[in-house]
Amino acid sequence: MRLFVCGVRGSTPSPGPDFVRYGGNTSCIALAHNGQGPTLVLDAGTGLQRLTPLLDGRPFRGSILLGHLHWDHTHGIPFAAGDRQDAEVTVLMPAQGDPMNVLARVMSPPHFPIKPSELRGRWRFLGIQEGPRAVEGFDVIAQEIPHKGGLAYGYRVTGAGATIAYLSDHSPIAFGPGPDGLGAYHPAAVALARSADLLIHDAQLTQAEFAARSPFGHSAVEYAVGLAKTAGVKRLLLFHHDPARTDDQVDAIVAAQRGNSIPVEAAAEGTVLDLG
Repeated sequence: MRLFVCGVRGSTPSPGPDFVRYGGNTSCIALAHNGQGPTLVLDAGTGLQRLTPLLDGRPFRGSILLGHLHWDHTHGIPFAAGDRQDAEVTVLMPAQGDPMNVLARVMSPPHFPIKPSELRGRWRFLGIQEGPRAVEGFDVIAQEIPHKGGLAYGYRVTGAGATIAYLSDHSPIAFGPGPDGLGAYHPAAVALARSADLLIHDAQLTQAEFAARSPFGHSAVEYAVGLAKTAGVKRLLLFHHDPARTDDQVDAIVAAQRGNSIPVEAAAEGTVLDLG
């Protein structure tokens, strides 16, 4: 499995010179089978625009798994290789009513020039329940995780002997304070992450920020590290960086985690990982 990091920010894009090394686009991860182009995308933030050059001019023919429908996870849909006449795209999202109508709430006039039904190419929009399914040759498990403002899923994706867990927006404090006051290591989170080769996890907050900002529905860096250890993850990628977090500040967060029993890194746009 080859993984492309296309967007790493949470809430809103972060342009400017202080956000160059880690990137300013919002959430998007692309997955490919070895030797092929990406066919499975996790979330469609503004980072989805990075998918176009990865396809070398070809249309996107694959699936997009949305963890939830907030702006920072959907804004890229009209701006990538899926919006062309020869594209074939399936969008899967947590089931909560007619999927096209639900998505149209964030993408239609007067807020946007076109509706999802007006995208070029062949598009399907499906609401999915929790549980396992095959998507683009990958084995995918969806489980609900707490996040403020609508139904949200985390995903466990396996292909070619490698497994990643993707919990981009996660508010574990909903299940109680947990051992460190940052939220519980609840069953859905542990099950998604159990023994994964890579955990990509919400790290929008630090422990020092958490008390004041936990109502917004996100996790602390230290929670992500604790979950990775609890679940026996091999490698942790901190994700969904706060939009005001500069490159130097992200560097400092990673440096503070050196010496952990597992490697802790910060997701950076343009990174390519070969797993399995």
